[in-house]
Amino acid sequence: MINNESIVEEVVGQFGQKVFGFEEPFGLLTFTTNASDLIEVVGFLKNHPQFKFGFLTDLAGIHFPDNTGGELCSVCMLHSWENNIRVRIKVFVPISDPKVPTLTTLFAAANWQERETFDFYGIEYIGHPNLKRILNMEDMDYFPMRKEYPLEDATREDKIDALFGR
Repeated sequence: MINNESIVEEVVGQFGQKVFGFEEPFGLLTFTTNASDLIEVVGFLKNHPQFKFGFLTDLAGIHFPDNTGGELCSVCMLHSWENNIRVRIKVFVPISDPKVPTLTTLFAAANWQERETFDFYGIEYIGHPNLKRILNMEDMDYFPMRKEYPLEDATREDKIDALFGR
């Protein structure tokens, strides 16, 4: 029977120290790998004869400003339709060199998802066939989803805290 435990055993048996940080929030198997090992790990899960993670559900970015050396995270979620099971894989990269290999070689659907993640977080997907902004203007010199900007303008005087439940 295929379950999170059997997937962990198989993945750790194949990759050892290249995969780490295993957890199961809400039953969703989640683990971390290095950018240099991502293609190999995802390819293994996709082509595994029993697991068959043949569907890329989502690919997104997250900014962790306090995680020195791994401020940006590229997260992909894979789904096995046959086994009705999902897995989430994280790759942390430094904000100074945010490079992750593209998954477009394995999943055509990664194309737009990687462009969106690049557009909002600045994660560069190495080998992507057309990595350019997809929703924001090309001349933007910043990445709007990074947590580098205050949520509100502290100089505004037209907002009364009492009206906002504060």
